[in-house]
Amino acid sequence: MSLQDFRPMQDRCSNCLSCKWIPYDKIKSMRFGENCPTICHYKFHNYSARGKFQLGQTLLDKDCEYTDEIVQSVHACLACGACDVSCKIARYNLEPYEHNIEIKNDAVLHGKLAPKQDKLLAALKEEQAMVLGAKKATRTAWAEGLGLKDASKEPCDVLFFAGCKYSYDASLRNTVRAGAKLLMDAGVKLGILGSAETCCAGRAWQMGSYDVFDKKADDNIALLKKTGVKTIVTPCSDCYYTFKRLYAKHGLQVEVLHIVECIERLIGSGKYKFTKTVNKTVTYHDPCHLGRLGEPYVKWEGKEKKILNQVHTWDPPRPRYNGVHGIYDAPRNILSAIPGIKFTEMERIREYSWCCGAGGCVDENYPALSESTACERITEANATGADALITACPRCRTRFAGVLDENGNAIEVIDIIDLVLSAI
Repeated sequence: MSLQDFRPMQDRCSNCLSCKWIPYDKIKSMRFGENCPTICHYKFHNYSARGKFQLGQTLLDKDCEYTDEIVQSVHACLACGACDVSCKIARYNLEPYEHNIEIKNDAVLHGKLAPKQDKLLAALKEEQAMVLGAKKATRTAWAEGLGLKDASKEPCDVLFFAGCKYSYDASLRNTVRAGAKLLMDAGVKLGILGSAETCCAGRAWQMGSYDVFDKKADDNIALLKKTGVKTIVTPCSDCYYTFKRLYAKHGLQVEVLHIVECIERLIGSGKYKFTKTVNKTVTYHDPCHLGRLGEPYVKWEGKEKKILNQVHTWDPPRPRYNGVHGIYDAPRNILSAIPGIKFTEMERIREYSWCCGAGGCVDENYPALSESTACERITEANATGADALITACPRCRTRFAGVLDENGNAIEVIDIIDLVLSAI
């Protein structure tokens, strides 16, 4: 698609501004009623989904150009999808999430990039990872000594895909090793791609670099088909979304699981015996790309039409990605199975979860926005009275680590893999 293809949606947006709030009947307090971190931080309409629909119209009509301010409003989108969920409660025929990414692509095509976008893409090209400073030669160093098969050289049904963040962040090294070992100890025969493994490039797509993503996706899909793997398991929510939704659109046909789904199944089958009590009150953060964006891809080919030249619809009906079928129960079921854990929910949960601040490469490109977004979530977590904040995403974990809430208080942040390991 192109920005021009979204013109009918731009014109249909009725300026209801639901994209700025969680659905009104889900608001528990006005303090935690907003849903878009970007508009909350910049407090200017152009940063909202509605503002971007208007901006798209103006750009197509050539009534404005990509100034520095407009470029920032385009790229300072976390690609979290919260606006999309709320819009689909209020409306049925708009796709603000897709439009937000499309307008990023339009900016890229005009040579207007986010501050560090060129460096991140250069790292992807040179070292096959969207992590600044990463070296391809050390990508699988985390797996040394675990005895994992090399799926690029020998048959392997289950592929463990750690993702760039787990592969290169030293603070996550023990966690990703623990995740792989948990599955292996339960009898799951795992493999990795070894020296053939590269970035999924999902974050390139989130920045609007479609051409880079498309090439990378096609190359990775060809490699996966060559290996014959039937299931991909990943502990990274970004990778999960990329494989589950974006790669599926490119033709990938394998089962894609997040590690929390595997752990939940293994607990249910009695593979894990919790022998230790964890005396903590915890709350859980739903990662955007595991939760509301974690719904499976549904192929659709159709067109827009109007009934009696008035009521807009799709023929055939278009898939409605409204976030409800993301991965929400598995992590909560894991928490409920651990002895001693007391679980308390934040106000914005499941498909209405507040972003951690790392999405869309905003953590690299707009650090002040990323920091304020994380601060807001820590404030919400501490409002529950929990001792610890649990999450199932490496970027959420590192984004939250050490962040203070609006009152100057921190909270312990724990990867759910480490929590499970502490109880076995």
